[in-house]
This record gives sequence, C-alpha cells and structure tokens, in this order.
Amino acid sequence: MDTEELTELLSAGRAAHARGDWRAAFDALSAADASTPLNVDDLELLGSAAWWSGNVKENCEVSERVFQHHCENHALPRAAMKALELALLWVNRGDLAVGSGWISRARRILGDLPESPAHGYLLYLEAVLELDFSGTAPPPSYISRLRKMSERFADPALMSLGLVLSGLADVRSGETARGFAELDEAMLPVLANRIALEWVGDIYCTVIHVCHELADYRRMRSWTGATERWCARFGSEVMYTGVCRVHRLELLSIEGGWHDVEPQIERASADLVDKDIWAAGEGYYQLGEIRRMRGDPEGARAAYALAKSCGIEPQPGLALLEAADGDDEAAYAGLLAALQGRDRLARARLLGTAVEAALRLGLRHEAEELCSELEHTAERYGSAGFRAWAQKARGILLLADSHPADALASLQGARRFFEDARARYPSAVIHRWEALAYEALGQPQAAAWNTAAARTIFEELGAVAELRPMVARSAPGGLTARELEVLAAITSGASNREAARQLFISEKTVGRHLANIFGKIDVSSRTAAAAWARENGVAPSG
Repeated sequence: MDTEELTELLSAGRAAHARGDWRAAFDALSAADASTPLNVDDLELLGSAAWWSGNVKENCEVSERVFQHHCENHALPRAAMKALELALLWVNRGDLAVGSGWISRARRILGDLPESPAHGYLLYLEAVLELDFSGTAPPPSYISRLRKMSERFADPALMSLGLVLSGLADVRSGETARGFAELDEAMLPVLANRIALEWVGDIYCTVIHVCHELADYRRMRSWTGATERWCARFGSEVMYTGVCRVHRLELLSIEGGWHDVEPQIERASADLVDKDIWAAGEGYYQLGEIRRMRGDPEGARAAYALAKSCGIEPQPGLALLEAADGDDEAAYAGLLAALQGRDRLARARLLGTAVEAALRLGLRHEAEELCSELEHTAERYGSAGFRAWAQKARGILLLADSHPADALASLQGARRFFEDARARYPSAVIHRWEALAYEALGQPQAAAWNTAAARTIFEELGAVAELRPMVARSAPGGLTARELEVLAAITSGASNREAARQLFISEKTVGRHLANIFGKIDVSSRTAAAAWARENGVAPSG
C-alpha cells in the first residue's frame, strides 16, 4: 500500500469514527493497521470502533497494544485508564479473573501517581468486582471517597458512578426507595451526554439489572426504553444494543408472545456470550422458561444449562421442570442447594417456588418458614413484586390449611400486581389457585370462571405445560397431581414401599403424601381413603 492510499484510509477511518459510523471506521483503520502499524491515537480510535461495533476480541487486542505503548512511553496516567477500561471489558465478559488482573495492574500504576479521576474509576471497579464475587455491597468509605473525588475533579462520570454504588448499597440494605432515587439521579449526567461512552453502558445495565432483581417491571421497562434510545444514536451495531434486546425480550416474554420471542432471545443470547456474559445468561434462562412453559422440557434443560455456563443460577425454572416430571424431592433439593450461600435479596426469587415444593412433600413447617422469610424480605425491600410473590405463597399455604377465604384474599392481592405488570402467565397461575379456593368455599360458578380464565390465558400464550395438568389440579378434595398418583396406587392395593417404587420416590415421601391426603379428605385410614377415591371418581381405572 502506497503512502497516498494509507493516508486516504486513515482519513476515512478518522472521519467515520467522528460521525459514529463504527463499522466503516473499524474496516478502514484495520486495513491501514495491517499495512503499517498505527500510531497510538489512531489505535485508540480503532479500539473504540471495534468495541462499539461489537468486535470485542479485536478491541481487547488493540487496547492491550495501546496499554503497552503508554507503558513504554511512561505515559502512566493514560496506561492506568486503559487498564481500567480493559478491566471493565473483561468483567462484563464474565472473566472475573482476567478483569481482576487488569484492576491489579491499574492499582499498581496508580499507587505511584497523585490522586486523579482514574483513582475514582479504580474504586468503582473494585467495588463492582467485590459485588460480583461475593454479593457484598460497596462499603461506605468507597462511596464517600468517590463523591469527594467527583467534586474535586468536577468529573460527572465519577459523580454518576458514586451514585450507582450508593444506590446499590442502599438497595441491598433495604433502603430501596432511596437507592432507586440515587440510581435514577446517576442517570442524569448519562442522559446529558457528559460521560465517556465506555462507562455509560455499564451504568445503564447496572440500573436495569437492579430493577430486574427487585421485580420492578415498570421501572425496568422505563430504563430499557431509555437505553434503547441511547443506543439508537450510535447505530444498530453498538454492543449494548444486544444487551437491550435481551432485556426487552425478557419483558415481552412476561407479557406473552413466546412464539416470536423464543427464536429472537436465543439469537440475542448467543451473540452476547463473548461480550456480556451476564446478559447472555439471563437471556438463556428466560429462553429456558419459555420452553418449559411451552411444553418443551428437553429444550428448557438445554437453555438452563447454557444459563448456568454463563454464571446464572437456573432456578427456580429447573425445579419447576422436575416437579412437572413428578420428582418433587429433586425439585426441593435443588432449590435448597440454590438458596445456600445466597444473600437475602437473591433468595427472594426462589422462596415462593420452594414453598410449593415443600408443601408437595408434606413439609408444612418448612413451607411456613420459607413463606415467612419471603414476607419479611418483601417488607424490608419495599418491593411490590416481592410482596406479590409472598401473597401468592401465603395464599397457597392458607389453602393447604383449609382457610380458603383468607387464601382467596391473599391470592387476589398477588394477581392484581401481576395484571398491573402485564405478567399474563403468573396471573393465569393464580386464577387456577383461586379456582381451588372457590371450590373449597362451595362456590362452583366462581371456581369455573377462574378455571376458564386461566385456561384462556394459557391457550393464548401457548402454555402447553400448564394446560395438561389443569384437570388433575382441580380434582376433588384439592388433591395435587402427585397426591392423586399416590392415592391411586394405594387404592389399587399397593403398600407404601410398592407405591414408592412405582412412582420413583422414597417410602418416607409416600407416607407424607398419605398424611396430607388423609387431612384433605378427612379420613383416618387407607381403607377409608380408597372408598373416598371410588366415590369421587378418582380411583384407578381397570
């Protein structure tokens, strides 16, 4: 390539970068670099274009060259900032070990330099890494230092990052309203375009993740829309466009439209694996949920496995799959294992499903403890979503304890939240539980209406997995599908050991189910239970 051609490529690449045409900038500057190694300023442009156009691997390679150049030329402040940018990139990619290594490099360089904005970025990343590794909220000293540095250096980015850390700390300590107010305030400099682009996306994603974690779907919709509008300013190839797409598809799947969402979220998640592994994992988990509800258990398991490989716990979806297969013990054990070592906020998402799993095994005391924890967590965090989960769990418990009127009030409170959040699937599930409550109250018409409402929603959604057991779940006596199976085995003359072998559960579990059955249908012997089964048309055929 002659000098004139090289000059034209460089000019074209620089101009494309200036107008935000990342693909054109990347192509032109890459071609120029292949002919003659670029100077450090053009390398910076090439790395930036690579990042924004989604060429993450190339961005890493170029950024490391820039870092090395700054080190060799003793431009240590610039080397430190480049190390911090690389740390952010690797942490978002899910490689915390490499990210930690780059943070250590930045810390070593900055240790010999006067305090600068780079020290603030280092504080932020150290706190984020600690949060990712252990779930520990940022210490107040970090937040205080960041605020002081943002004032000293008049750096709006440090102000936003400080507010993000403060918001995260307040949310995790139960000061949810104040925490969200700080997170909202952190977005103001972002919306005013006063923050370096590389850090803006991280702030957006952090805020949206917290909304998702607290089941604040309304706020999640708002910030996802704002992030999409921000991404649109830079073109469709911007890396964070894929992250936004996953979040948008998560919200759409809550509302329905699974047939269209499923292939899109699978593609979006696969595209993000080497860019933002956390978002990819969340997408794969939602893909598993869609497949589970659509009656594709093998596809769901495959998606859950991909979510787990990305560092996302595939519960409670996996437990719900196992329960649908009749393996209540495995479902409960999986939930208990997932609950171990998780902080109070992270446990909330699992507790409602664990309550139902415990009840299916006849573990009434354990179910009460799990439900009480969920209620206390909802109260502490002031989350309407958590409160709805707790109301549903409490309603199911009350129904099991033969308090249908109280159960109905609790279930209806939960359904109001889900309907307001446009969450059609959980609304239908609660309609089905309400039907059981109305049956117990002797109101067959109201029970039939709720059953029909649930069925209509399930049919519209294509929730095949939920349509299959509807008849069994509304069986006489409020018996569950598993309890009906145990009763059928006993009625046919099987011993507890034989029933356990037939149903692939333990003999102890059969005993617990029998105790529940006796309580629900008000009998005290196997003979009386068998007679009740025949009278109510739930005896085994033949």
